[in-house]
Amino acid sequence: MPVEFLGIAGTNPASEVTPRTGGPLDLEYTSKLARAHEDNGWDRILFAYHSGSPDPAQVAAYVAGRTERINLVVAHRPNVAYPTLTAKTFATLDHLSGGRFEVHVITGGSTADQAAEGDFLAKDDRYGRTAEFIQILKQAWTSDTRFDFDGKHYRFEQFLADIKPVQQPRPRISFGGSSAAAYAVGAAEADIFALWGEPLAGTREQLATIDAAAARAGRTDRPMLQIAFRPILAPTEELAWEKAERILGRIKDVQAGGVPASTRLRSKTPENAGSQRLLKAVAAGERHDRALWTAPTGLTGGGGNSTALVGTPETVAAALLDYYDLGIRIFSARGYDIYDDAIDFGRYVIPLVRSEVAHREQRKAS
Repeated sequence: MPVEFLGIAGTNPASEVTPRTGGPLDLEYTSKLARAHEDNGWDRILFAYHSGSPDPAQVAAYVAGRTERINLVVAHRPNVAYPTLTAKTFATLDHLSGGRFEVHVITGGSTADQAAEGDFLAKDDRYGRTAEFIQILKQAWTSDTRFDFDGKHYRFEQFLADIKPVQQPRPRISFGGSSAAAYAVGAAEADIFALWGEPLAGTREQLATIDAAAARAGRTDRPMLQIAFRPILAPTEELAWEKAERILGRIKDVQAGGVPASTRLRSKTPENAGSQRLLKAVAAGERHDRALWTAPTGLTGGGGNSTALVGTPETVAAALLDYYDLGIRIFSARGYDIYDDAIDFGRYVIPLVRSEVAHREQRKAS
């Protein structure tokens, strides 16, 4: 099976190393960054979500008109819109993009950021709502007859969407999480299960848990597996690690300056299991396996996609292939200098990984 690459569809140049100096939505930059991904071999870009962000679905619609090939993955939290409305909104976006839409359903790992939009459900209840939400999306996108739904979180009668997605049978649905409730929901309902980059041993452990949860749910397959890293590239290993240390210094400078990269609400001690797992990897050491580096994770408190792969393009490609050997088929990557790193990763790493995967698939077939 071929690999896919997912980048980030930022709406401004801010990151952990670059404080935001302008507004939250720089349309010229948004378009330029999307084109940088499309023109350099990426397959998909993610439009992220938090309580104060520009609406990712509308940004994706804007980008759809300025790109031709790349898939647009819209992050969505079930608490912000009723699923029947969401189904129609996203089916419309699939039409506007010519069948290039996907959705990444976010249950919500921060109680504070959920509360900012009026959501006060307990964490496990949020996962129960997510399961119902995904079930309704699937049926709304594929049913040619009216249907009812009577769940714990949603109830309606005789719904039928006039607009269906261009993609048949429907767009892909991705999902992430590392708690017991998350494994159960994602393994049962998602097409793609997204993980943050852990050492190989921890990733292997998570995949076994997902497999077991999928079997309990009665699936004969498991979701496609996705993993996320922060690439730090240079022509030599020495230069790559020097660059990594400079990035760490830049993160500290931004933190000391008190100008946040975004208005996202996070607690000082992470509530979500994924961040807690990343911090355990930090406690076990800064360097793991072939190229994994956890120092930025420790500095940012395990805040999401924060583990780095450091080295030459060849080293980073080899590290990704180690995860490919575990069963990962989608690699999510986002550099610290987002625009430049999207170009460099696309030019120098993606072709190496694709070429080696093609060789392996060819050897299997022969």
